[in-house]
Amino acid sequence: MHRELEYFSTKVASGLMGRREFLRRAAALGVGALAANSMVATAARAQGPMRGGHIKAGYSGGESTNTLDPATMLSNAPIGFSFLFGETLVRETPDNQLDFRIAESAEPSPDAKKWVFKIRKGMEFHNGKSVTPEDVVETINRHRDKDTKSGAVGILSGIDDISVDGQNVVFKLSSGNADFAFVMADFHLPIQPGGGRENPADGISAGPYRVIENQAGLRYAGERFENYFDLDNRAFADTAEILVLNDNTARISALQAGTVDVINQIPPKVVSFLNGKGGISVRNASGGGHYPFVMRSNKAPFDNYDLRMALKLAINREEMVDKVLRGFGSIGNDFPINASYPLFSDDIEQRVYDPDKAAFHYRKSGVDSPIILQVSEITFPGAVDAAQLFQENANAAGIPLKVKREPGDGYWSEIWNKQPFCGSYWAGQPTQDEQYSIAYLSGAEWNETKFDNPAFDKLILEARSELNSAKRKSMYRDAATLVRDDGGVILPMFNDFVDATGPRIQGWINDPNAEMMNHQVLTKCWLGS
Repeated sequence: MHRELEYFSTKVASGLMGRREFLRRAAALGVGALAANSMVATAARAQGPMRGGHIKAGYSGGESTNTLDPATMLSNAPIGFSFLFGETLVRETPDNQLDFRIAESAEPSPDAKKWVFKIRKGMEFHNGKSVTPEDVVETINRHRDKDTKSGAVGILSGIDDISVDGQNVVFKLSSGNADFAFVMADFHLPIQPGGGRENPADGISAGPYRVIENQAGLRYAGERFENYFDLDNRAFADTAEILVLNDNTARISALQAGTVDVINQIPPKVVSFLNGKGGISVRNASGGGHYPFVMRSNKAPFDNYDLRMALKLAINREEMVDKVLRGFGSIGNDFPINASYPLFSDDIEQRVYDPDKAAFHYRKSGVDSPIILQVSEITFPGAVDAAQLFQENANAAGIPLKVKREPGDGYWSEIWNKQPFCGSYWAGQPTQDEQYSIAYLSGAEWNETKFDNPAFDKLILEARSELNSAKRKSMYRDAATLVRDDGGVILPMFNDFVDATGPRIQGWINDPNAEMMNHQVLTKCWLGS
């Protein structure tokens, strides 16, 4: 009996028999649905990746103002789509190693001031042109030009010169950087023909899918690029699509109905109701992701140290983690690094809710007008609930904090990095240097708090070239303390990445680098029956 079912389970796994017919046969032989489905899953794993079909994701985080220009991408949906059409020199693996893509190797000099990336031969852009070392140089230079608006400008600030040497691209740095190869994994940096200087938003790169649909704020679609260099390990589906579904209920309903195969940003409060129902699996991974509230410290009233400190002391972190994250995360301490980073210092005093001290600093600030915190449902899962909890905590300390709920469309382009006090979301970066360089170095395009501290800048630049781990850890501790005590970030919690897959998704691997398998679910997973 079971031998017969094993045979039929392989037919289901290979698409030659429908699951419904298999379950009918199993029931006739007295085998329950749970055991039968387990047999199909085992057969699918044994067969390995299957090709074909149309794979679909529902993403929270998309707006009508979005662009496919990698330099200025802001929202999750286009960022996720960039992993389909874009290809970078390297990617990071789930265990924080380098996955070589356009580059087939990266070698540093002994002092890590010079890096040589060997560019893979035979790679092709979607427009039919060959990928050359010159394209790599032009791409990186576009992101570090003097007038660039690229979000990557901070992490590229240490480059003095880039040149071509045969099939190699040679980076010369102002100081050594042992982590420099990971910089090239940043999602802003897919390599484009001519560096993307003429048409940066045309979606042409060398990734596993070619763009066939680009409707900002609605949907994106791609078809497998048959000249992609690594089709044995990517692009198993013939076509892939991202639907922008900012509303939590609509996104979850789409997964339950089978309209999409995978969705991001599951609100923790619905996990227990969703997981295991109708073949749905909730997936979560812990990493450096965090949900902060950010004050622009160069703009009144947030240029006032005492007001910033009052607000940092007026938030109940434990309550927020319990009520908003419901166990899918941990407490933050007003700097963007946690134990997922190897050189994390766990001896920095944990900031706690202290309404009396908060009230003291608020009175000392001299600010007496209402303080407006702007958030949206798409800021992060539970953002409005978190802001309202913050409001209650602050009001109890005598601080007149008010929450202004903003629409999702336009939040990342009109509110974030523009308004003085708002919610934010970060997936975290592979290294401390990248996280600090993108979001806290003075002059960085994505320095959302406008943190400008020369001592901090000096520490980060010196830490890049420090090859002694103990000394480097000490530098990062000092940098964290400066951000925590003087900066404009209120970071109450680190979040798990909580996604959900439908019954057809096969090949899922938890990746702590970002949600949706570091946005690679549509390129690395395949469809079962």
